[in-house]
Amino acid sequence: MQELDLPDYDDVIAAHERIAPHIHRTPILTSEYLNDLTGAEMFFKCENFQKAGAFKARGASNAVFGLSDADAAKGVATHSSGNHGLSLSYAAGRRGIPVTVVTPRTAPQAKKDAMTGYGARVVECEPSTSSREAVFAEVVAETGADFVHPYNDPRVIAGQATCSREMMEQTDGLDAVIAPIGGGGMVSGTCLTLSNIAPEVEIYAAEPEQADDAYRSFRAGHIIADDAPVTVADGLKVPLKERTWHFVSNHVTDILLASEQEIIDAMLLTWQRMKIVIEPSCAVPLATILKNRDIFAGKRVGVVITGGNVDLKSLPWNT
Repeated sequence: MQELDLPDYDDVIAAHERIAPHIHRTPILTSEYLNDLTGAEMFFKCENFQKAGAFKARGASNAVFGLSDADAAKGVATHSSGNHGLSLSYAAGRRGIPVTVVTPRTAPQAKKDAMTGYGARVVECEPSTSSREAVFAEVVAETGADFVHPYNDPRVIAGQATCSREMMEQTDGLDAVIAPIGGGGMVSGTCLTLSNIAPEVEIYAAEPEQADDAYRSFRAGHIIADDAPVTVADGLKVPLKERTWHFVSNHVTDILLASEQEIIDAMLLTWQRMKIVIEPSCAVPLATILKNRDIFAGKRVGVVITGGNVDLKSLPWNT
C-alpha cells in the first residue's frame, strides 16, 4: 500500500505564515443564553467572518500561494459544492491566476454567483460524487491546472489546521472542540493541531443524519461513501477520503448526528440569539450539543462556525 502524503505540524506553522496576509484572524464569540441552554461554556470560532465567507479560504490560500510561478501560471481547478470553490476563486484572484470550479447544478446560486464574481470559470455537473469527479477529470485534461482537492490535499488540511491553532491561542484552555464533518478537511486540521499542541482536548465531529457516511465509517472502521445524500447542510454531502480518514480514525473522540429539523432549529436559534449569519452546515455542531447535553455539560467547548454563505432568498425555515 502506498504511503500517504500527510501534513505535519511544521506544515501548519508554515501555512499560517504563508496565508496571514490573505485571511482574517476570526473572532471568538460567546452566548450566555446558549451556555445556559446547553450547560456548556461555548466558544464560537466565527469563520463565517472569514475571507470568502468560510474557513476554506485558509486551505485554498495555502495551496495557491505555495505554488511555484511556473505551476501557478497553469492555474488551479477543483470540484466543490460551494465554499471551497468560492475560496479557491478568492485565492486565485489574489494571485492573479486562472481558476475553474466544477460544481453541482443544485448548489446554491449565491455561491455560484460569488465564484464568478471572483473571476472563476464555473462548470456545472450533476449532484453526485461520481458526476462531479468525471466532469472534473475532463477539465483537468483540458487545462493542465493544479488540482486543489477540497479536503483530501495535505496543503488544504494544513491550511484548515490554522483555525484551531488560532482558537487555542484565543481561549484559556478547552475541554473539547466540535466541528461539522463532510469530507473531513476542517476536522482533520483540528486533529492535526490538537494532537500536537493540546492532545488532552476531545475532538467531536457533527454530521447530518441524512448524510451520515462519516458516522457509519467511524463505527465500521473503514470508509463508507455515499454518492448523493440529500440534506439541508449542502456543504456536508461529500465522503471522507484516505487522508482525512487517517486523522478522523486516529484522533476523533466521536461523531454525533442531528436531524434535518434539529439543524434548521439550531441555525435559526443562532441567527436569533447571536445575531450572526451562518449556513446550515455550521448549525450541525450546535444541534448535536443540544441533543447530547450530557456529553458537553460543564465543559469548555470550542465550536467551529465554518461559514456564512447563505442564499437569503431560500432560507430553510421559509421552505
